Order: sequence, then structure tokens, then C-alpha cells
Amino acid sequence: MTEWWAGLLLPVILGAFALGAATLDAGTYPLRAAAGLLVQQRRKMLATDTLLLRGGIWALVLAAVLAAAVIPLGDRAVLDSSVGVVWFNMAEVVAWAAVWMVGWGANSAFSLVGGYRFVAQGLAYELPHMFALITAALGAESLRVADIVQAQSGLWFVVWMPAAFVVYLLSVLGMAFWGPFDQPVGRDIAGGARLELSGVDRLLFEAGRWMLLTAGAAFAVPLFLGGGHWVWVIVKAAAVLGALVWLKKRLPAIRMDRYVEFAWIVLIPVMLVQALVVAIVVLVR
Repeated sequence: MTEWWAGLLLPVILGAFALGAATLDAGTYPLRAAAGLLVQQRRKMLATDTLLLRGGIWALVLAAVLAAAVIPLGDRAVLDSSVGVVWFNMAEVVAWAAVWMVGWGANSAFSLVGGYRFVAQGLAYELPHMFALITAALGAESLRVADIVQAQSGLWFVVWMPAAFVVYLLSVLGMAFWGPFDQPVGRDIAGGARLELSGVDRLLFEAGRWMLLTAGAAFAVPLFLGGGHWVWVIVKAAAVLGALVWLKKRLPAIRMDRYVEFAWIVLIPVMLVQALVVAIVVLVR
């Protein structure tokens, strides 16, 4: 005779197994997608500038690596430059050129539109982004990333530079053309810059995009969240990255002309006030 509690327990067990299967499927999807792209044949297009296209793909990956080079993991960074903040900003310009090269080299109308969209997007977010970077450097009186970390030994910059922190995170979304800033690869232009990419080319392009997002999230740690031991750096970077990934489908798409207007009317004045406050604090302390 079947126990009464078995009838109640059975749906719970089935639900648990179903949840586990769905979680496993979602968790392994990136690996399966990467494996599929590795064995997928590259698409052949008419009159493609292969050198420019492939160069742009690798330049996108290189931009992320260059940006990550100045991020200290604990007390050490691959490149401990006296102008680390400027170096990080320079890497973003490499990303601009990379996506444009991919769009132009594909010899496709939608791909080219996607490339130009990213350049326009960069012009929209870059000025507030530079103010955010400069504000953190001003608080530490140095462009060296390690000095910025040391300047936060008493109080993290995010506490008294909240506007700069928010603007910086918005800029990271733009830099990685992620979430509301994904118009360079938007559905309305059939994938934009990545439309004609397939196989290893598509895999490297997507990897470069994720690497840019990760580098941007990680740079927020020494810039605003106090850096710290390498374990804490990884934990903080993972938290920021998780928040940015979570925001992907939760923010509406932003037209670049509207964002330019918003940047000039709202963000830049706010950042000027933020920089002024930081400058006054630095002078009087």
C-alpha cells in the first residue's frame, strides 16, 4: 500500500531533478556553443577584405587584454604603468577600431552599419567615461592604478564618488556593446557587425566582447572598490560582472542620439560637479 506522503514527495523530487537538468543545460550551453563554433565552417562572402576582418577580430581580443594588463591582482599587475588610467582608456579606442574593421571588412551593408554604430556609440559615452576615470585619478592625485588603490585605504571611492561609479558602469556596458548599448550587433540590422561571422571568427568576436565586459568590470575594483587581496579582487570583480550580466535584458535599448543628448545635458554636468567636489576634498584634506 502506497504511503500518503509519497504522493506529496514525488512532485518535489521530480521538480528538483527538472531544475537540476535545466541548470546543467544552461551552465553547459556556453561550452556547447563554443564547441559548435570551433567545428563550424567559416562563411565565404563576396569581395571580403579578409585581412581587415580577421585583424579586427583579433584586435578586439587584444583590446581586452591591453585593458586588463593594468588591473592589479592584489599588489601586482602585468603592467604597472605610471599612466595606467590613460592606458586603460587607450585600450577602448583599440576596441572602437576593431569593431569598425570587422564591419567594414565583411563587405556587407548591415555589418558596416554595425561598425559605424559602435563608433558613434563610443563618441556618445566616451566623454562622461573619461570624466569618471579622471575623477578617480584626481582623488588619488595619480594616474597610476596602484596609487588609486592605496588612496582608498580609509574609504572606498564609490562612497564619495557615486556618480562617477554609476557613469563608469554605464560606460562599460557601452564599451562591450552590452545590454541597452548592443545596437552595433542589434537585431534590427540582423546582427550588425557580427552578421557575416561564423565558426572561429564568430567565437573570437564573442570572446573579445565578453573579455571587454570582464575587463571593464574588473577595473571598477581598483578604481572605486578599494582593490585589496587578490581573492577580494576576484570576488568584487565577479560581483560587478554579475550585476552587468544581470542588467543585460532588464534595461531598454538606448538610441545613441538620445544618449548623446542625455550625456551632454545630464551626465557631463553631473560629472563636472562630482569632479569639483573631489578636487575641493583633495585640496582641503
